[in-house]
Amino acid sequence: MGPSFLPRLVNGPFDDPALFVPFRHQHRALLFDLGDITALAPRDILKISHIFITHTHMDHFAGFDRVLRILLGRDKDLFLYGPRGFLANLSGKLAGYCWNLVEGYANRFTLHATEIHPDRALSCQYPCQTGFLADGGIRESPFDGIALREPALTVRAVHLDHGTPVLAFRLDERFRINIIKSALDRLRVPPGPWLNRFKALLYEGANPDTIVRIPATAGPSLEGMSLGALKAAIARVSPGQRLAYIADAAGTPENMKKMVALAQGADHLFVEAAFSDNDRDIARRKNHLTARQAGRLARACRVKQYSLFHYSPRYSDCPEMLEMEAEEAFRG
Repeated sequence: MGPSFLPRLVNGPFDDPALFVPFRHQHRALLFDLGDITALAPRDILKISHIFITHTHMDHFAGFDRVLRILLGRDKDLFLYGPRGFLANLSGKLAGYCWNLVEGYANRFTLHATEIHPDRALSCQYPCQTGFLADGGIRESPFDGIALREPALTVRAVHLDHGTPVLAFRLDERFRINIIKSALDRLRVPPGPWLNRFKALLYEGANPDTIVRIPATAGPSLEGMSLGALKAAIARVSPGQRLAYIADAAGTPENMKKMVALAQGADHLFVEAAFSDNDRDIARRKNHLTARQAGRLARACRVKQYSLFHYSPRYSDCPEMLEMEAEEAFRG
């Protein structure tokens, strides 16, 4: 029974931040931060449905042009999230190109952007066929800490200080549904897209008596089963996966308190470790975490696993120093 999310950092620890999170057995992925993503294949970029951006410093947002170029001329809705000022930054990016040919595109490609403030969210959409001009104005709604809410998952966002407002994110799977292949074989039921519908009904909390239609190839004796009976027969439900992503944040007591609350109990924490504790004064001036702070954070959150990234180039000859420093702090 494998995990539902298969996260991986796009680049090495000295390169731009970007966390790619594909979904197992689905043509879908999430992306956290959008630095240089030339290492991502076009087929991976085409899977991305939502992008969560901590802030728009160049090393966290420069990959937007590659995403835009690959998605042009395709039927696609892409959702992006960022902190205060994000809509203006995104509009500026889009205004930097001439779009006189896109009105003839047969495909419909639309960007849906949300700027997250501590108490509200500002949303706007940018259709390709209008040259990415903002459509319908900016819509304001209350923000309750959840950037994305779906039946199977949520993405939470918390505001941190980096000398500028930045976001940190947590991805929560409600619960995990594993299909028992041997049970399908016993019922002579084929796997296929119908299982996605079955899982969706479970995540929606549908009535157990709901009939789930099964492909005709299962044979005339089995056209459908009740959701409850099918769940008991072919599914194993287990606790969901939790991932946390923290980049570019000062190691202040207020920030640390927020980060601990966000990443508590994470299966995998992805956290920056820009400087050694020997250079903590530099880290403080630049509003970054040290490797020791990253390790202490992972320990305080009782995470099962953590990955460090976003190292300062001053450690290019000794990255193991940051890794050892974080590990010592993690083990206490």
